[in-house]
Amino acid sequence: MLAVSAVKAETVNPLAEKVRALDSRFEDVAVAKAEGYAPIPCASGLTGGAMGIHYVNADYLKDDAVDVAKPEAVMYEPTADGTLKLIAVEYITSKGPASLEGHLFNFNTAPNRYGLGPFYELHVWTWKQNPTGAFADMNPNVSCNAMKGM
Repeated sequence: MLAVSAVKAETVNPLAEKVRALDSRFEDVAVAKAEGYAPIPCASGLTGGAMGIHYVNADYLKDDAVDVAKPEAVMYEPTADGTLKLIAVEYITSKGPASLEGHLFNFNTAPNRYGLGPFYELHVWTWKQNPTGAFADMNPNVSCNAMKGM
């Protein structure tokens, strides 16, 4: 029994739990839209996997603040029936090096595919497990393939 508890304790991600508690409202994409988020195309990896469709809040991008309850992007995976499933959030700032609750952000140079200047970002895969890590950019279990029919 003690070994099971120890394993469970190691797999608990306090930041992901906080994100889930504060950002589950985005499971309904209409909420994201109402809060000022707009979609950018589904992002797929060159070697497989994807990040999904990012709904980005331009005001949050501009303010450079990092707030768990106000992610700069919420990420959805398109499904075969045309719905969008919330899978993760992303925090973005141009001020760095940046971290959130002890987790360092990744640095992205410019030019980049988003047309942004240099920035720091942290994905938090809260609603869809990422076997490459809870904070990795691409998730091999995510696909943009359902977008082909949309």
